Amino acid sequence: MRIIAASALSLIVLFTLSIAAQRGGGQPQPSITQTTVVTAAEVETRTGNGNLIRLAPYNVNMELRKMGQAASVHETEAELFYVIDGAGTLVTGGKLMEERRTNAENLSGTGIEGGVTKRVSKGDWILVPAGEPHQFPAVEASGLRLMSLHLPKKIN
Repeated sequence: MRIIAASALSLIVLFTLSIAAQRGGGQPQPSITQTTVVTAAEVETRTGNGNLIRLAPYNVNMELRKMGQAASVHETEAELFYVIDGAGTLVTGGKLMEERRTNAENLSGTGIEGGVTKRVSKGDWILVPAGEPHQFPAVEASGLRLMSLHLPKKIN
């Protein structure tokens, strides 16, 4: 099962990175000029919320959540999560409470009213559509280690 999950993750990352390289639109995009390898040891050192691979408009990030955090809405990007380790509670949908704009493309809030609550744990994949409120309001004692990838709604 672990091999299947790792293979699926690799395929998704490679697919999205290749799309980014092929569809530059009117804006200059970095090109893939060399193979990028992030070793397991490097992943361990970057798990405290760090960027693993950056190829605009895609970024693969590591997130370590030790406590619940604010709710978010990414208006122009879907967000794909893979739970590397740990477990917690995910709330999606509903409406942001005490909504505020954090930048031109994102909103945040203190919580979500009327959302759907699910327990997530190691090995789970989560795809949150663009525009959908989402939050990990609680994590279990071990914390929640996530890989996240933001996927633009539209590629120019």
